[in-house]
Amino acid sequence: MGITLLLAEDNPTVRKIYGDTLSAEGYTVIQAEDGDQALDALEHEPVDVLVTDLYMPGHTGLELVERGRKLHPELRTVLMTGHGSPDAVIEAFRYQACAFLSKPFSLEDLRGAVTTALEHKPACGIEVVSAKPDWIELLVPCDLHAVAPLQKLITELDTKLPVETREAIGSAFREMLGNAIEHGGKCDPAQRVVVKYVRLKRAIMYSIKDPGNGFDIAEMQHAAITNPTDEPLRHMQVRAEKGIRPGGYGILLASQVIDELIYNERHNELIFVKYVDTGADSKEDSRQSDNGSH
Repeated sequence: MGITLLLAEDNPTVRKIYGDTLSAEGYTVIQAEDGDQALDALEHEPVDVLVTDLYMPGHTGLELVERGRKLHPELRTVLMTGHGSPDAVIEAFRYQACAFLSKPFSLEDLRGAVTTALEHKPACGIEVVSAKPDWIELLVPCDLHAVAPLQKLITELDTKLPVETREAIGSAFREMLGNAIEHGGKCDPAQRVVVKYVRLKRAIMYSIKDPGNGFDIAEMQHAAITNPTDEPLRHMQVRAEKGIRPGGYGILLASQVIDELIYNERHNELIFVKYVDTGADSKEDSRQSDNGSH
């Protein structure tokens, strides 16, 4: 039996483009022009994935997610919005969206979001402990399926930052969270990784704490950070021999794209910091220069 998607989007031109794109992937696509039509479809059709705009006439996307989960406990959700604000991302966290798309996005992003949603396990939800725009704290199940959607949401928290900076932070976050889930939590969904995001005026701080006993970097032969200079890919052979997923660049990548990385003594918790230019200093310098010229 094929996969059925419910696409709720109030812009008819956009809805047709999205619908045609997803139909071409082999999905059965039900289209709804507003929240009322979407709710009717949820009540009468066997929907596998709900792809919905966050703000629509009738019922909002969040209302559809809430109602849809009651009707279809295994429902996967993809939230779209043209209002890429921290508040929108936080709501996506709260409602355990499998994927989040901030408009404008590419059709490839749309296809990828649906794929991510289908791979996501709704039963292994992320618990929101704190959802302030400047302090987000999550309990993440030790399931590698949680990494991709969480990385996408994290990169949408600071849309004013350059794309390259956001992607660098997201890549480092993905690798470090993957390490925590795989090595600290042993991929046991009953275990939780504590993730914190703190937004300061001139810095972004992340904390990742796993439930494991920590590690000794010298013993991590599966990590790229331990590769000899003349064997830059040795860790890949070690990972293949141990049956570990491709990767191992977490610590090495993080050390290259972020500004500070520290561990606790036990080595089961890390904090990494990325300093950001808010423009405040440059404006102040400009004012001082102008004042000095008169």
